[in-house]
Amino acid sequence: MSDMKLTNERIKAFDTKKISLVNTPSVVSEFGKKQNSVNEVLALNINDLIKRVCALEDQQVKNKETMSKIAGDLSAFKKELDRVRLSEKLNSGAIERLDRALRTANEQSDEKPNV
Repeated sequence: MSDMKLTNERIKAFDTKKISLVNTPSVVSEFGKKQNSVNEVLALNINDLIKRVCALEDQQVKNKETMSKIAGDLSAFKKELDRVRLSEKLNSGAIERLDRALRTANEQSDEKPNV
């Protein structure tokens, strides 16, 4: 934000106590100067706010890009994890079948009498 903070005293551009027919031109001139000062402060603060909004919009775009990358990486990780789980399941089934086949073969060889 701007160093020129908005306060009630800075915003006050017109003093009703100074009104008279004699000093009206000086009152109008003083009002104009104060109003210009207020306008400058407002313009500085508005420009600072515009810069902040632009910076936030830029950050939002970067965050969106980052989130898209993370979502893509997460999707790829999930596919790889599913592939590994399936491979593990298939390998476990194959190992169990081989183990049963070996046991059956051993049992059959133990049952055969030696001649």
